[in-house]
Amino acid sequence: MAAVDSFQFLYREIARSCSFYFETLALVGALYTASKAVILLRDCCTLVRVHFLPRMIPSRRLTHRFGDWAVIYDAAEPLAKAYAEELARQGVSLIFVTQDHTAVRDSASSLSQTYGVEAVVVLADFCLDQSASKPIKDAMRGKDVGFLVNCLDQALASPRSLTDMPEQALMDLLNKNVAVATLMARLVLPGMVERRRGAVINISSGACSRPLPGRVTLTASTGYLDHFSRALHLEYSRSGIFVQSLIPFQVRNQTTTLKSWFVPKPEVYARHAISTLGVSNRTTGYWPHTLVVVKVFFVFFLGGGGT
Repeated sequence: MAAVDSFQFLYREIARSCSFYFETLALVGALYTASKAVILLRDCCTLVRVHFLPRMIPSRRLTHRFGDWAVIYDAAEPLAKAYAEELARQGVSLIFVTQDHTAVRDSASSLSQTYGVEAVVVLADFCLDQSASKPIKDAMRGKDVGFLVNCLDQALASPRSLTDMPEQALMDLLNKNVAVATLMARLVLPGMVERRRGAVINISSGACSRPLPGRVTLTASTGYLDHFSRALHLEYSRSGIFVQSLIPFQVRNQTTTLKSWFVPKPEVYARHAISTLGVSNRTTGYWPHTLVVVKVFFVFFLGGGGT
């Protein structure tokens, strides 16, 4: 009995001496949990502000806010084509910049007839250095260009090892998705700065947020476009120019067999994405994709994190 009483006495003394540390650890844990809850609440509020309120509250027409014309680079891509249609639906005339006239000729004619806007197709071979800029400048001359849409080449999404890519194909992809996208911004921005309004939309991929095996070129190109957009917004927002980085996750295409709410058609994605223009300078553009980001954070928090 004496041994038991001695143990209980020792236990009480240890508990009494350590109570301060237990209370401190409990307070730290409560503060950590509260901070994560606040972050989660903030993300939910941002989800509503960016993706729902703009679709519920009427706003000024895009032509009044940004301009009457849009330059669309590489409209052969499904997302760029769908985004161009949404702009045309709101009365914005279009200048398609492409290396393949046949890829966008029918689309330009169809959009012009359907929505009653002008549609111009400009052939530009950027392998010819600066000479490719001249027809683009000629097409923009005298026009109130308020939009530039750059879209990442979806061919980058196919898994492929860097060492398996032919050198010329690699150079072409980087030229198209990095150099030309930057050049297009260089061509359009002076007019926007002069008019003190305009919007630059760079559509890349959610792959920019995390490296993916077998997609080195995709991760690098999307990372460049994302940071390029953020840097442009920082530099030109004071001039009245809105620069947006759209980083969607998977969007349905001809090779996609998966049919899911989280894998929208390009038309559905573009309809949602254009409602975020002028609201958020960096977004997935589609609220179910934003839910994926919030879910990943939530699982990471509950699971204790990881590297």
